[in-house]
Amino acid sequence: MRLISVRMGSEPALGVEAGGRWLAAPELDPGGPLTMAELIAGGLASLERLRSASGEDRIRADGRELTDAELLAPLPRPGKVVAIGRNYREHADEEGVDPPAAPLIFAKWPSSVVGPGAEITWDPALTSQVDYEAELAVVIGSTARRVSEADALDHVLGYTCLDDVSARDLQFGDGQWTRGKSPDTFCPVGPLVPAAEVPDPHVLGIRAILNGDVVQDSTTANLVFGVDEVISYASQTATLEAGDLILTGTPAGVGIFRDPPRLLGPGDEITIEIDGVGTLTNPVVAG
Repeated sequence: MRLISVRMGSEPALGVEAGGRWLAAPELDPGGPLTMAELIAGGLASLERLRSASGEDRIRADGRELTDAELLAPLPRPGKVVAIGRNYREHADEEGVDPPAAPLIFAKWPSSVVGPGAEITWDPALTSQVDYEAELAVVIGSTARRVSEADALDHVLGYTCLDDVSARDLQFGDGQWTRGKSPDTFCPVGPLVPAAEVPDPHVLGIRAILNGDVVQDSTTANLVFGVDEVISYASQTATLEAGDLILTGTPAGVGIFRDPPRLLGPGDEITIEIDGVGTLTNPVVAG
C-alpha cells in the first residue's frame, strides 16, 4: 500500500493506493484520519491502525482509478526539509571532491514542495542551470532528539521518492546551497510508503529517467551514511518532529556533471523511481 494526498473538492484528503487504484482513508478506517496532517498528528499508532484496515484486495476491487485523481504532495508543507549532500561516493567522485567525513546538512525551504505531476518551473532571469537529483526521502513519524543510530529507524513513518531540483548557478555561485535548492516547485515528492513495508531502506534501486533515458541508476546500498546514521546525526543538533522530511542524497549522473551537461528545460519530463517505494513524474515547463 501507498499513502497519497488527493484533492477532493477544494480540500486535500488522505488516500490509500494499491495496484493503481485508491480509496479515501475513511472508507477503510471510519473515524480515522481524514488528511495526512491528521495521520501524522495521530502518530505511528494512527498509521498502524490504517494499515491494519487497508485490505489491498478491497482497494484493487472497489477503488477509483489513480489516473483520475489530482495528486498532491503527501506532505503539503513539512515542518523542516533537511537534506544531505554528497552522500553517494560516486556523486562526490563526479564532482571531483572527497565524500564528507560526516553528513553534510543543508536545507530546502518547505515552500518548494509540490506533488506528483506538478509542473517544475522557474524564472529564467533567476537561473539558467536547473538540474535533477533522484533521492530517497524519509518522513519522520515521532519526535527524535539525540537518538542513537540503533533507535533512529523507530522514528520513521515512511519513505518516499523525491527530486531535489537544483539551480546550479545559484547553488555554486552563492557559496551555500539553500537558495539554489529552494525555488518554488523545486521539491517534488511522492508517493509515501509506510516504513513497515520497506524492511531495509539500504537495498533499494534508485533511478532518474529524463525523457525516457535513464540518467541515474544506483542503489541505496551505496549511501556513504545510511538512513539511521543521517537521522541520528541530524537529531543531535535539532529536534526532528513528526512530518519533517529528511533527504538522503543523490547518486551519480546529475546533469551538471555530464559531458556535455544535460540540464532541465521546457518540455522535459523527469521521473524518479525507487524500488519498493514507487514512481514520481513531473513535467518541466517554461518559467
